[in-house]
Amino acid sequence: MNINTSTPATATAATTGTTTGTTTGTTTGTTTATWTVVAEHFTTADATALRRAYYAEVAGRYWKRSVTEAEIDQGLLDFPADGLVPPTGRFVVGRLDGRPLACGGIRLLDPVTAELTRVYVDPAARGTGGGAALLAALEEEARALGAERIRLDTRADLVEARALYARHGYAEIPAYKADPYAEHFFEKRLV
Repeated sequence: MNINTSTPATATAATTGTTTGTTTGTTTGTTTATWTVVAEHFTTADATALRRAYYAEVAGRYWKRSVTEAEIDQGLLDFPADGLVPPTGRFVVGRLDGRPLACGGIRLLDPVTAELTRVYVDPAARGTGGGAALLAALEEEARALGAERIRLDTRADLVEARALYARHGYAEIPAYKADPYAEHFFEKRLV
């Protein structure tokens, strides 16, 4: 099965082997970067490092300062990822040319609605197709869980995330839950 995550000239993604995965090749100038996105338990070393980087960035941007390791530890306790496992969720890790530089999760809110969470691409890898590859893989995971739509929330200061979602067909909707950190809500139909 092929999934096109960008313009046909720059990227093609495909599921690989028996594990759900997406591979995307993006050509910029004379080099080609290859993203591979596969489901991985959120406690692996790579997944944990990426979740820590995600929390450090979103908390740091919110507080407008660097965060401490202790604050990251507390944040991971306060916002656990334990719902991102089968049968009601999934976590994926994206690797650019083999290096773990992106992650994201999906969880079912109800039998037909999935929610995107913890979507992160390392700042050094932004603009290389990682966000598109993550979304393609997470949308496939949501379909496999039976979801007909995906929702997400984000903050106003996370402008890169909001732009990514809009580029990939997510439309702003009214709030679907109460969350003191959520300022924008999006949805995309999968069927």
